[in-house]
Amino acid sequence: MIEFGDRYRRAVDLGTRISTSQGDFLLFAITPPRQSTPAERLPEIAQATINRLIHLDLDGLVLYDIDDESSRNPVERPFPFTPTVDPAEYRADHLQPWQTPVIVYRAVGKYQREDLRRWIAEQDPLNTLTVMVGAASSGATPAVSLADAQTMRADLNPELLLGGVAIPERHRRRENEHLRLIAKQEAGCRFFVTQVVYDLHAAKNLVSDYRYECQARGLGPVPIVFTFSVCGSMKTLEFLRWLGIDVPRWIENDLRHSTNPLAASSEQAATTAVELFEYCRRLGVPFGLNVESVSIRREEIDASVELAAQLAAHLRL
Repeated sequence: MIEFGDRYRRAVDLGTRISTSQGDFLLFAITPPRQSTPAERLPEIAQATINRLIHLDLDGLVLYDIDDESSRNPVERPFPFTPTVDPAEYRADHLQPWQTPVIVYRAVGKYQREDLRRWIAEQDPLNTLTVMVGAASSGATPAVSLADAQTMRADLNPELLLGGVAIPERHRRRENEHLRLIAKQEAGCRFFVTQVVYDLHAAKNLVSDYRYECQARGLGPVPIVFTFSVCGSMKTLEFLRWLGIDVPRWIENDLRHSTNPLAASSEQAATTAVELFEYCRRLGVPFGLNVESVSIRREEIDASVELAAQLAAHLRL
């Protein structure tokens, strides 16, 4: 078994690997507890998370920043939106024992300009990276736009590694996601993180188009971090689709008719991840893998942890 100290010495290299456009790293993503959680329970929840993940061969942790996306999708949300503890505060107050770098998401439209400026300026680039996300709807007028936040980062803390969002499904529909990635790369993004991947062909198309567009422009591709999760119920599947994630019909049919949909989903996710990262290796596109649990059900969280362990074993071969 890899000791945590040994893993820490390797994992602090995450920032170096990303800044030099290298890949082959593994992350696990969590969402902070709800804001309504009693304050005295937050340390207990954080410690339980650490205990659950400490034995995984991780290179880093991802902390999501949840925002209300009802303006993006008028359909009723399958799971009601509940505000969560600010990820930066949760990390600073309760996840200090976690010793690998953390990628902290920032839904920049939620914050006042001075608060965001202060957070950016205070971050230590050796152990913090960030993914900045813009407004859920193009019609929104937030206090801080994504472009403003990117400029703040460049001015206040240029060594803070900046990531962006990649959406393979959008590429399947519009065929221009690779151009959006390059525009974000030119704006300072050094890596990208996808939504949960179910459509393997959409992801491979994005990788291919991005790789050859970079070649045509004389650019080096930066790491694309592909996110995977498990789906143990039709309710979770409905929520994935509400989020804009395309789940192919054959996968839905497999899950709907399986006697153990959670096991079937885990097997499908592992198979997709391995095929995708082998394709990235063949094409010379640096990549990372990220595992999350979309659901808060204990069995789905446990299955996501097991999925991360399986992917670590494949990745380190």
